[in-house]
Amino acid sequence: MAGGASEFDSDEEISGINVTPLVDVVLVLLIIFLITAPAIYQSAIKVQLPRARSAEESEKSALNFTLTREGQLLWGKDPTDWDTLGKRLAASPPAADQSVIISADEATPHGTVIKLMDTLRQAGLTRFALNVDSSAPRR
Repeated sequence: MAGGASEFDSDEEISGINVTPLVDVVLVLLIIFLITAPAIYQSAIKVQLPRARSAEESEKSALNFTLTREGQLLWGKDPTDWDTLGKRLAASPPAADQSVIISADEATPHGTVIKLMDTLRQAGLTRFALNVDSSAPRR
C-alpha cells in the first residue's frame, strides 16, 4: 500500500460528521452575544444612578424596577404606572424570598422610591437592593 492509501476506500461513503466547525461558529456567536448584550441593555434606559464607594455586587433578579428622572416607572424594560403595577403583582405574586433591584435616578424624590418599596412590600416582597454607580473612585 505505497502511495499514501487511506483507511477508507474511495468507493465507501463517509458516515462521520465533523462537528468542529459547528462548535467554532457557535462559540464565536456566543462570545459576540455576551459582549453586545450588556451594552444594548444598559443604553436602553437613561438613569443617572447615585454614586457610592461602598457598593457591593448583588445577586441577579428577574424583578428589576427603574424610576426615571421624569418620574416614569419601568418594570424591566416595560413602562408601567402605579395602578397597573399593583394589579400585575396581585395577579401573579412573586416568591416572597425573591430579591428586587431598584434603580432610581439620583434626582428621583425619596418619597417615590419609598412608594415603590411600599407597593412591593404589600405584594409580599421584602428583599430589596438599590442599584448604584460603583465607578466612584475608592479610597
